[in-house]
Amino acid sequence: MPRSVKELMGHKLGALDGHVGHIKDFYFDDMLWVVRYLVADTGSWLTGRLVLISPLALGGFDEAEKALRVNLRRRQIENSPSTAEHKPISRRYEEEYYQYYNWPFYWQGGSLWGLSDFPTLPPLPVGTPSEAAKAQAPPEDAHLNSAKSILGYKAQAVDKEAGSVADILVDDRNWLITGLVIDTGHWLAGRKTIVAPSDVARISWTDSAVFLKSTSQALEQAA
Repeated sequence: MPRSVKELMGHKLGALDGHVGHIKDFYFDDMLWVVRYLVADTGSWLTGRLVLISPLALGGFDEAEKALRVNLRRRQIENSPSTAEHKPISRRYEEEYYQYYNWPFYWQGGSLWGLSDFPTLPPLPVGTPSEAAKAQAPPEDAHLNSAKSILGYKAQAVDKEAGSVADILVDDRNWLITGLVIDTGHWLAGRKTIVAPSDVARISWTDSAVFLKSTSQALEQAA
């Protein structure tokens, strides 16, 4: 079902053997528009490092508790490959991360999640990557960016500024981003409209703006 990224931020994360923190952010691929990692705020437990949790490890939602189950143990998360906050996520880091958990690489296999269009693990361990596979140059780095960082970005239509990004909608079955919620502000008296990722021409991190393929008239009709 479609879920609001803003509403998911702050949800508790529960491992198999205890609480591990809450959702702080999401890293998404801005080419395929899919969330690859949840970023956990672990409080004082694992300070000074970025804790990433792949959707491959996620269980169901506890709606009453506003919590998301994680099918990992606290020690597994604690010993997972570490990377510093505000440091770009490289493909080499991702290789180390996936090898640590003994998961198939999502960028190999031809589907959205490697072997499947959904973040599901094979019934048996995939085994340690072969020496030949390790020797190969890693594929091009994914375009992983913070979902939280684009909230508030300007939404630039073809012919005028059309408001700002108020929220992001994500499908919790495959973690595809299904839409950007645009707050049109004073232009349309605070009405909101949803823009599909296919209608985004590009994201400019330097300009803090999302450039759309739509005209302001098309957005007005959709609001």
